[in-house]
Amino acid sequence: MTVMTPAPIDQQEDEEMLVPHSDLAENNHQPMEAPAEAPNPADNQPVDDPPPSRFTWRIDNFSRLNTKKLYSEIFVVGGYKWRVLVFPKGNNVEYLSMYLDVADSASLPYGWSRYAQFSLGVLNQIHNKYTVRKDTQHQFNARESDWGFTSFMPLSELYDPARGYLMHDTLIVEAEVIVRRVVDYWTYDSKKETGYVGLKNQGATCYMNSLLQTLYHIPYFRKAVYHMPTTENDMPSASIPLALQSLFYKLQYSDSSVATKELTKSFGWDTYDSFMQHDVQELNRVLCEKLEDKMKGTVVEGTIQKLFEGHHMNYIECINVDYKSTRKESFYDLQLDVKGCRDVYASFDKYVEVERLEGDNKYHAEQYGLQDAKKGVLFIDFPPVLQLQLKRFEYDFMRDTMVKINDRYEFPLQLDLDREDGKYLSPDADRSVRNLYTLHSVLVHSGGVHGGHYYAFIRPTLSDQWYKFDDERVTKEDVKRALEEQYGGEEELPPTNPGFNNTPFKFTKYSNAYMLVYIRESDKDKIICDVDEKDIAEHLRERLKKEQEEKEHKKKEKAEAHLYTIIKVARDEDLAEQIGKDIYFDLVDHDKVKSFRIQKQMPFNIFKEEVAKEFGVPVQFQRFWLWAKRQNHTYRPNRPLTPAEEMQSVGQLREVSNKVPNAELKLFLEVELGLDMHPIAPPDKSKEDILLFFKLYDPEKGELRYVGRLFVKGTGKPAEILTKLNEMAGYSPDQEIELYEEIKFEPNVMCEPVDKKVTFRASQLEDGDILCFQKSFPTENGEQFSYPDVPSFLEYVHNRQIVHFRSLEKPKEDDFSLEMSKLYTYDDVVERVAQQLGLDDPSKIRLTSHNCYSQQPKPHPIKYRGVDHLSDMLVHYNQSSDILYYEVLDIPLPELQGLKTLKVAFHHATKDEVVIHTIRLPKQSTVGDVLSDLKTKVELSDPNAELRLLEVFYHKIYKIFPLNEKIENINDQYWTLRAEEIPEEEKNLGQTDRLIHVYHFTKDTAQNQQVQNFGEPFFLVIHEGETLAEIKVRVQKKLQVPDEEFAKWRFAFLSLGRPEYLQDHDIVSNRFQRRDVYGAWEQYLGLEHSDTAPKRAYAANQNRHTFEKPVKIYN
Repeated sequence: MTVMTPAPIDQQEDEEMLVPHSDLAENNHQPMEAPAEAPNPADNQPVDDPPPSRFTWRIDNFSRLNTKKLYSEIFVVGGYKWRVLVFPKGNNVEYLSMYLDVADSASLPYGWSRYAQFSLGVLNQIHNKYTVRKDTQHQFNARESDWGFTSFMPLSELYDPARGYLMHDTLIVEAEVIVRRVVDYWTYDSKKETGYVGLKNQGATCYMNSLLQTLYHIPYFRKAVYHMPTTENDMPSASIPLALQSLFYKLQYSDSSVATKELTKSFGWDTYDSFMQHDVQELNRVLCEKLEDKMKGTVVEGTIQKLFEGHHMNYIECINVDYKSTRKESFYDLQLDVKGCRDVYASFDKYVEVERLEGDNKYHAEQYGLQDAKKGVLFIDFPPVLQLQLKRFEYDFMRDTMVKINDRYEFPLQLDLDREDGKYLSPDADRSVRNLYTLHSVLVHSGGVHGGHYYAFIRPTLSDQWYKFDDERVTKEDVKRALEEQYGGEEELPPTNPGFNNTPFKFTKYSNAYMLVYIRESDKDKIICDVDEKDIAEHLRERLKKEQEEKEHKKKEKAEAHLYTIIKVARDEDLAEQIGKDIYFDLVDHDKVKSFRIQKQMPFNIFKEEVAKEFGVPVQFQRFWLWAKRQNHTYRPNRPLTPAEEMQSVGQLREVSNKVPNAELKLFLEVELGLDMHPIAPPDKSKEDILLFFKLYDPEKGELRYVGRLFVKGTGKPAEILTKLNEMAGYSPDQEIELYEEIKFEPNVMCEPVDKKVTFRASQLEDGDILCFQKSFPTENGEQFSYPDVPSFLEYVHNRQIVHFRSLEKPKEDDFSLEMSKLYTYDDVVERVAQQLGLDDPSKIRLTSHNCYSQQPKPHPIKYRGVDHLSDMLVHYNQSSDILYYEVLDIPLPELQGLKTLKVAFHHATKDEVVIHTIRLPKQSTVGDVLSDLKTKVELSDPNAELRLLEVFYHKIYKIFPLNEKIENINDQYWTLRAEEIPEEEKNLGQTDRLIHVYHFTKDTAQNQQVQNFGEPFFLVIHEGETLAEIKVRVQKKLQVPDEEFAKWRFAFLSLGRPEYLQDHDIVSNRFQRRDVYGAWEQYLGLEHSDTAPKRAYAANQNRHTFEKPVKIYN
């Protein structure tokens, strides 16, 4: 069912790591994983945008969908056709992947594009508060016709019925779309509009950009960074101080946005790190610690402490005796609670709250023993720059996951920490210091716990004018945008159709402040100081001015490119230098020859004088040849320039050579040398003369080199020039040699023997052709060389590849490298790897290809002989990699592939233990075969005990597998497979007996009393007319719970997640009569008690985590 209703979109700013979906993902490939964050072009939009619309999509039988991707029905917004695309099992990630797609992109006219702001959501059907929504904006076009979120929400959360996203196996997806008519993002000039420039986003680095802008706009900090000693010999990419100086200088003096790559390189981050969203608070601390360390022993030592360091006192004071313990601690930032606090003052009140230590929790005072005491924190002093980290993210123990707190939380423009007679200050505090602070910056996070977008509101001079720093874009903002709109909480919009439905539309504001920077009023003149050129080291100014000049020069060159032609002149010296070292095929790499930038109007004859000056070859002795690209993709000198052509201008001549606009003019300079090795006039060339180039191959050394060129007559024969070739090679005149023509090398090598007795013309040789020659060897001698002749050597060179092998367990580290041929078969590759590892059986090697975009192993390994050649293993879409991952298996891969591997958790009937067994059986095996195999590995309570296999997911039993079910399609990736003995009482069920599900649960006080299951679920036989009191006795005996603990347990009948508490006299079987529920697990007997087990990752997800990586700066 789909529903369309116009509704105002929740206009958050930007959303988490966004990626275009790619249809290439169809074949188990992965789409481009560069997590780009979209800019926000919502400002300055015209008022005539079409109204927003909300589209609702109900997807039934969601968990049973057997398709990689699924499209919704088409809906129309702004006159355009759209649809939602979901990947129910994730687009090669452990998350639901979801995108907005232009439905008719294939049939739209060339060059189409449209701009839309949109949000995608998965509804929580138990409590709307937990609905997951992510929003962004995008310019859709033919190349990026869909856009959205590869990591929308973890599959483990989505598929857990208790979470409320999947009810009765139905998922409800919502899309809200606004189509914008005008996009002015690309024409906006931040410097011109605001006087400030932004920072380029390097992937998911907006969290870093917002922090860097905040630090840069503390002038005292910037000044200190400039005064850190660096030298002209330092490299920014290896020195954090120099990289930060360079970045700050560019932010101060550049006209356009600045890149951060040098800085992240100086952190020692690779690109993969840059694409990981770190914790910004952690980055702030680590960066300041690094700078503090680098400032030691310099003129700016202690700056970080002076600016950011404050002190508080932890105290414990006994109530009945005269004893007090205190400890002074420093802080660079303060973590303030958001949950349960309405504003910053409430958080400070909570921070200094006094805790009573009494009863079981008395304090042990040194000479007084256990005493009633009060414990707390008071501040000794606050720093000039006060950084407040708001605890927007916290760990929810009930849900066993990280959550974002979007509650409303206010913060003032002026913060008075001396209020109420200095209630936050310790007795030792200096009361003469006035702790009145002014808000300087507000760092904002927009999005959810699994990612989002960061930006900052800053007022650099503490004036009334605020600015929003959103990656590359800087805009002027008013105080309302910077403060009130960042408080978070819920916002209520008026109903869209008041006459029809009067309930207002409420939505949670996902954009809110998570870090505040305040500057003390009495220190502001010192901190907001002037920073100018004299603060910047001379070498730094010179370096950056030089960089700027080079940039300007390139810009100028680009602007004037149409007036100039680049002429690249190759000579014999270049061929001798490059062939056999840099190149083997054709004659020269034109990027490595001398290039001249010449005005197009210059006559070519004048250009020849430039050449004479450069190479010392008089004009009259120069002869230039044009190069031509042949149909077989080789590039060879084609013909000499005519005297008439040499009279033309350089520009005209370039057009003769190449019709492509702005192409380079490539020439070969032929210079003849006399006996004294000085240039002489080139010989006359008739149509009968052919210019050939010669390469010499030495099989003993495996070397190829250029030895020169000759003019030959078309009617002549190779036999006539053998003596000359031997002379060029340094061989004796009568040395037997073999000749081959190098014809082409793409897509494969073509090199054929040349008949020495046939004329050059008959052998179809022409100007610019290449002949390779070598000594003749008797056949038996040739076998001692790896590559005995020219064709085999060229074949080898064309296909050779250095492959870097990494252990799949350590995917970031190269283990060893091997030189291989791209033509190696699958068997050749694994044999070489096995040899390297000292392994006798190569079939135990399993290889996995590399994903060039994510820089990680592909999710699926290469099947045994699943590819023909090494080249197939290294290709990823249109890119080629040089990395492969290997594993050493305990059994041969062909055998493993014929097997299905299942992890089965065996629950012992009498002992309180669970052992996980890995079962490998042929794919055609059944569940009965799994249980038979398991019986040989486990300890049974009785040799004749029968086993069953269950599917358990998030503490509920979803299925008992029939013994004849094939194991090939059983999934143990998200579900736990549990094996157990079938109790005798279940085998002998009476007609009126029922087998019911029994689960442990607790109610989450923080989440509207939502039921949370935990522990091990089990089956129980209940008899007709049996009371709860009788059942309790059996449950207590089965679970062996002590009386004192069991007395606290409550029993409830649960249907669809709602508990109905039972009394001891209730007849339990009466509750389990209905059969019209979606599945047996939706009705169960619930045991409510506290979960005392230690928290750990759920077994199904023990190899995955959704936490952020810790920030590391390596240098």
